[in-house]
Amino acid sequence: MIGEKIEQAQRILDEDNTNLWLTFVRESETAGDPVLDLILGEGCTWHSAFIIPAAGEPVAIVGSLDEARIKETGAYEVIGYKEGIGKVLIEQLDRFSPSKIAINYSENDVMADGLSHGMYLTLAKYLEGTRYADALVSSEGIVSKLRGRKTPEEIRRIKVNIDLTLDIFSRVTEIIRPGLTEKEVAEFILGEVEREGVETSWESSQCPAVFTGPESAGAHARPKDRKIEKGHVLNIDFGTRTLEYCSDLQRTWYFLKDREEDAPEEVKRPFEVIRDSIAMAAERIRPGMEGREIDSIVRDYIVGKGYDEYPHALGHQVGRSTHDGAGLLCPEWERYGNLPYLKIEENQVYTLEPRINILGYGVATIEEIIVVRKDGGEFMSDPQRELILVK
Repeated sequence: MIGEKIEQAQRILDEDNTNLWLTFVRESETAGDPVLDLILGEGCTWHSAFIIPAAGEPVAIVGSLDEARIKETGAYEVIGYKEGIGKVLIEQLDRFSPSKIAINYSENDVMADGLSHGMYLTLAKYLEGTRYADALVSSEGIVSKLRGRKTPEEIRRIKVNIDLTLDIFSRVTEIIRPGLTEKEVAEFILGEVEREGVETSWESSQCPAVFTGPESAGAHARPKDRKIEKGHVLNIDFGTRTLEYCSDLQRTWYFLKDREEDAPEEVKRPFEVIRDSIAMAAERIRPGMEGREIDSIVRDYIVGKGYDEYPHALGHQVGRSTHDGAGLLCPEWERYGNLPYLKIEENQVYTLEPRINILGYGVATIEEIIVVRKDGGEFMSDPQRELILVK
């Protein structure tokens, strides 16, 4: 996986006419850079530089005590140092003689913003008086493409987690009933996660998110002692992590009232609007479109059906992290910076997760995962077509 991603990074550097990508870190266990998971898969202690050129062999400059372990990755020519990294770093830059050096800072993408301010100042001090001092540029575009362009093996690993998450949702349906609390449902799911020997996609205090009824705290809140009641719509937002990749899915249940054989129309209709909007997004998405275009299609459809617009992005990328990569299916809001305008690419993996509040019942929402293909979005998850009814 590391070798595949480094080769991919070199192709992206060539595309972007950038000579060299430099990741500069220290004490990565405490202050890690998110890209290390992609290009190294290890931690490092002293000041360390990972140099990936557009052409040529990647070089790792690390403290002497880390040297043997980094060599074991087989991904880099490893150069150890004892007293300080500065001189060795300049020597290696001279070897490649780059006119542009991409470093990991970004105003828009947290995954490309791993270089701390202190480390930037240190790097600037090393480069002072050299021709590289004015060569530094953001690696935002490189990191975004590297995280977004999923290899077949990355897609396989995500699919493993999707299938497991859906299986656990099925187990929830077998035990769920009125009278259980949000916390009890969450505890059941966490027990299944432990039994499977995997992890949750994000912090287990909030994964799964379980929210029931019209007075729930919503998807980003911790499960509460709130009891499920007949007539409630219940949602669960959950994913698993294994093989270093993860999933992120949501499903919706309705708890039938006495003498009800089906959900009422005021519950079914918004659920079906959400279902159909997701299908529409998957059908219409294409490489080369901007994220805002797909979000707008779904947002306009939902508003056109008489419902309020959802207060967030339509979807985010999934991979090593639950929110993986800069590309976002989102509106042109201040909080999203330049993300609405980034191009959708083939083999990116996105969630689709609009929602509608149902007055007096709860929230209609589904979250599916698609992989972008040349002719549209291919569902990686088995889409929820109908409300899950519980008597």
